[in-house]
Amino acid sequence: MSTSAMPRRVLIGYFTRELMSRIALCVLILVSLMEILALLEQTTTILERHLGVRGILLYATLRLPLLLGTALPLSTQVGALLLLTAMTTSSEIAILRAAGLATPRLLALMLPATLVTGLFSAVLADQVTPRAELALAEWWNATTPDNQTPDGHAFWFRSGDTLVSVGSIGHAGRQAQRIDLYQRDAAGMLVSATHADSADYTDGQWHLRRARVVRLSPTHADTVPPVDMPWQTTLSPRGLVRLSIDTPPLSLGTMLGSLYGRIPASQPPSAYRTAFLERLLLPLFFVVMLSLALPVVYIPPRTGTRSMIPVYCLAAGLLFVLFQGVLRALGNAGTLPALLAIAPGIGIFALGVGTVLIRMEDR
Repeated sequence: MSTSAMPRRVLIGYFTRELMSRIALCVLILVSLMEILALLEQTTTILERHLGVRGILLYATLRLPLLLGTALPLSTQVGALLLLTAMTTSSEIAILRAAGLATPRLLALMLPATLVTGLFSAVLADQVTPRAELALAEWWNATTPDNQTPDGHAFWFRSGDTLVSVGSIGHAGRQAQRIDLYQRDAAGMLVSATHADSADYTDGQWHLRRARVVRLSPTHADTVPPVDMPWQTTLSPRGLVRLSIDTPPLSLGTMLGSLYGRIPASQPPSAYRTAFLERLLLPLFFVVMLSLALPVVYIPPRTGTRSMIPVYCLAAGLLFVLFQGVLRALGNAGTLPALLAIAPGIGIFALGVGTVLIRMEDR
């Protein structure tokens, strides 16, 4: 190992350790606050269902991955702000600058911890959160008392050439009420409509109860009297629960399957394209959050903790999250292509913070 590489490895190890510890502290605080707020809202309902302390702990555990993924981006910026502010006010940054460490190299030293955090967040969002949220929805639906209407609302989804409307589900997705099936031909024209009072999943097959079928043709419509009949679908109870969630977190495989018609889908294709690209670019999102904390290294020594630069950096981070959320909503609605809904925000804020750093460097 060369003598020039040894100090670099030492600095990378130092920044990685210090930044990761502060990110972990921020995540712990933010997730704890969000868990407390979630439990304050749901504890009464959990106890009314006679699920006890075990139910409260199970709810908090299954909710944890989603809250963790929500807290990680902001925690990355706050952790970087805490570290860099402390190093600046204690003159550590001034010493590193005197040793020839420029701001871009400082960013490079903090990139390993940031990229690891971003990759961890991407894996969490892709593999853990969808399973946890689905398990939570199944448990919540299964524990609904029989004398109560199951939580939720009517929802629509498409399965191949069939549009499906479901009024409500129960028993962890093994029962459904008010089923409407609208069958279309290859040209998208409606050829039949089926209205069933309910459906239940038994022996690996869905069965429609009191189903009324209306077959349409260009000249007339044929109506079949109410009968019990099988529902020819590959949809599982778990899949029905997933479709009932308003905005379910999905894995990349599920997004692709829904996008290409292999899996029943409840959202437009634009929403899957936007979510897919966002998941792939998630580590870059963390890099931008880190770069938005860098201006604190220019805090004047005499100003110290009275400087407003950390506040401005935090405001810029929140603005970046808000801006990305607005673009994502436009992408989900199909107003913007997926690439324009995800990439411009990252590029604009990265260029913006680069410009700010150059101007502050020239002072």
